[in-house]
Amino acid sequence: MSYEDRLAELSLQAKRLHEDLVRPEVAADPDALRRIGRELARIQPTVDTWERVQATRRELAGVRAMRDEDADPQMRDMARDEVHRLETEEAELLDALKIELLPHDPLDERDVIVEIRAGTGGEEAALFAAELFRMYARYAERRHWSVDVLSTSETGIGGLREVIFEVHGDRAYSRLKFEGGVHRVQRVPETESSGRIHTSTATVAVLPEADEVDVQIDERDLRIDVYRSTGPGGQSVNTTDSAVRITHLPSGLVVAIQDEKSQHKNKAKAMAVLRSRLLEMEQRKAHEAEAAKRRSMVGSGERSEKIRTYNFPQDRVTDHRIGMDLHNLPAVLDGDLERLIDTLVQTDQAERMASFAEGDVA
Repeated sequence: MSYEDRLAELSLQAKRLHEDLVRPEVAADPDALRRIGRELARIQPTVDTWERVQATRRELAGVRAMRDEDADPQMRDMARDEVHRLETEEAELLDALKIELLPHDPLDERDVIVEIRAGTGGEEAALFAAELFRMYARYAERRHWSVDVLSTSETGIGGLREVIFEVHGDRAYSRLKFEGGVHRVQRVPETESSGRIHTSTATVAVLPEADEVDVQIDERDLRIDVYRSTGPGGQSVNTTDSAVRITHLPSGLVVAIQDEKSQHKNKAKAMAVLRSRLLEMEQRKAHEAEAAKRRSMVGSGERSEKIRTYNFPQDRVTDHRIGMDLHNLPAVLDGDLERLIDTLVQTDQAERMASFAEGDVA
């Protein structure tokens, strides 16, 4: 299929989706509205870009005729300048279209569930995990996203053994999906009297938020245990059986949530995390064959990979996948991640474009 045929098909699909949105049966179905809205959000920017390309080409044809046929030298000079401007605009739009026509990750529009766990390094690793959580919370704040903490396991001096939280915002998964992996910190801990630099780690998992329609869970495959919450909390947190542990028997996945006073709320949060973990498992299996052919330094998604080092003595943040060094570590930990994430996104796009068939857009 030629690129113009693909774009014509997308334009027709967008038209049908807009028609579906006004159907009474769709308007009364929140799941259908959500599904159609996501699909429109995915394809409408490409359709809009293609319409701009066509409009630019129509304008370009008229200006070229003026350049070639007008008897007035001054008008021909003006037409030549305008031809140059429009040709540049057309080339920029076609470059954008090449990116938009790349195979699309259908999960990019999703909200995400992020899980951060302290790795090697004891208390220092837990303190680092807490700093990573603050970094992503500040990044979400900068992008006007919202963060909802689902579960925390704290240490005595402000560290986090584990924190699970949701991030709600425009295309959150498309930006945060590159953050999954092992993060390493190198610094002198406050408790280290000799001034020796320690290396500690924390793991980050970024899961696309799954709807009930994405992952079908049979209640018979679940073992649900309730128990008394432990650790800090409100008056009733530690005195009622509000904590919930859900075990998914076929996969062996276990999710435990205890932060809410309500057993019902804890169960709902645990199910949300379980759905997202199961969706991620399905996606990982689906991409195993592709990953064997295409070992992307950005998109392989292996959680065991050391993806980034935060070196305090050198005021340096290094992303090992793209070989990028930033010498402004405090700003990065304060949520200034745009340059890092932009470069990761652009590297991924460039790698995929390199394998894009020649002549698809010209």
